[in-house]
Amino acid sequence: MGILIALVPAVMWGLMGTISMKLGGTAGQQTLGTALGALVLGIGVNWLYVIPHRIVLTPAIWLTGLLSGIFWAIGISGQYLAFKDLGVSVGLPLSIAGQIVTNALMAAAVLGEWTTGKMWLVGTLAVSAIVLGAILTSARKRYTLPHAAQKKISPTFRHGLLVLALSTVGFMFYFVFPNLMVKIGAVSAQTFHANGGITYMTAVVLPQACGQILGALFLMTVVFRETRLIIGRRSLTNILTGLCWAVGNLCMLLSAANPNVGQTTATALSQMCVLVGTYSGIFILHEAKSRSQMHKIAIGTLLMVTGGFLIATI
Repeated sequence: MGILIALVPAVMWGLMGTISMKLGGTAGQQTLGTALGALVLGIGVNWLYVIPHRIVLTPAIWLTGLLSGIFWAIGISGQYLAFKDLGVSVGLPLSIAGQIVTNALMAAAVLGEWTTGKMWLVGTLAVSAIVLGAILTSARKRYTLPHAAQKKISPTFRHGLLVLALSTVGFMFYFVFPNLMVKIGAVSAQTFHANGGITYMTAVVLPQACGQILGALFLMTVVFRETRLIIGRRSLTNILTGLCWAVGNLCMLLSAANPNVGQTTATALSQMCVLVGTYSGIFILHEAKSRSQMHKIAIGTLLMVTGGFLIATI
């Protein structure tokens, strides 16, 4: 049962892109809807776990959660924009690859979690496998065009890569911020390690959800200038996308806290979302691929999953 719960994030996070594209709406509406779904999880975790266990939400925890959530909003909005330009079957593998690589490098260089030569060797091999896998997975279809024309990158594809890069930076800070606040002393090590880390992880969820809402509203009103669409139907229907993310996030927390599963296995299994996302984009959204592309996608996703497992074992 523990492993089945640990596989839920892979399914839920893998389907997020497909669900959001099916539901439609602008990137701002998709971001806000997803954030609203995350808020449902935050309130639920706070009501059912944090309050009964008398966990105190200190100012440092609120600050950590709010900033982490705001960066998440940047990450998810960039991802939705990239899906519109690149498609889910290309955008999601590139996004996941970027997240794994940047989080691994932040863990190694900033948080100091890679402390031996063996860790650096395995980590470097894993990152290389992920990068190569992402390149293969995102391979474009070859057309019967002059060689020079085939090398050109369309403005849409270029824009998709740009917003995906911004998305990766947002997700990087979203993931690393809770640990970074401990590293710089803003959150005490005692708070971080209490109850095997469960206390800190659950306490951050509600402040994080509030940050996600604030970030989504800022993006809609200031960046996308979609104020009139805030309460639109697409914003509300995309709550389903947020609930999908929230269920995956909750199962991730439960799996990491389960001694029969643990953080390493839970993290590794969640990387399987690249398989779900890639193939759901192809078979549900009908994103056309040639036989050559399908071969490269199969090899690329295998390399990315292998790299994700290696990263998780460090």
